[in-house]
Amino acid sequence: MRDAWLSIRDRLDGAGVLLSGLCAVHCILSIVVVSALGLGGQFLLSPEIHRVGLALAVAIGAVTLGLGALRHGTPGPLVVGMAGIALMGGALLVGHGIGEALLTVAGVALVATAHIKNLRHAR
Repeated sequence: MRDAWLSIRDRLDGAGVLLSGLCAVHCILSIVVVSALGLGGQFLLSPEIHRVGLALAVAIGAVTLGLGALRHGTPGPLVVGMAGIALMGGALLVGHGIGEALLTVAGVALVATAHIKNLRHAR
């Protein structure tokens, strides 16, 4: 049972890293595509995409990073991940543009780093 639980948590940490990467790519490509080509602004810059992404980050982060901290006794990944989620939440409060992208990319970089550290501490 213990191995099954670790496997699920490892997969969720992996999903957190993947989603963080996808979020960063989405942010950067959205600015480039909308700015350079003027295409897809209503979809690519939709606030709903950001809200759903933040909700996923909070859910996956709370489960994997929180349980990881309890399991291996190292709060570092949880603290780094929560700082990243705070930056992502702050990005929702600023208007679309460079500021939002910088906050989001910095936030997802911290969240991805936290998931990677959590995986390392679990092994």
